[in-house]
Amino acid sequence: MRQFDELNATSLYCNNCGASMPVQQRLLLILPDGNLYEYYCSQCGSVVGDKKTKVNDASGIKLF
Repeated sequence: MRQFDELNATSLYCNNCGASMPVQQRLLLILPDGNLYEYYCSQCGSVVGDKKTKVNDASGIKLF
């Protein structure tokens, strides 16, 4: 289904906090084949996950 092509986490488990915490997504790297994002805990700031999006070419258009 197209509605699930791109999901963004709103909360993830943080080892430092010991609970599921709200997260913020930040762009880490712009790669030739996509973008790499990291999820940071809103409470302590530690990295709790990552996500890579794909693009079809150098134009930066996302594939759906």
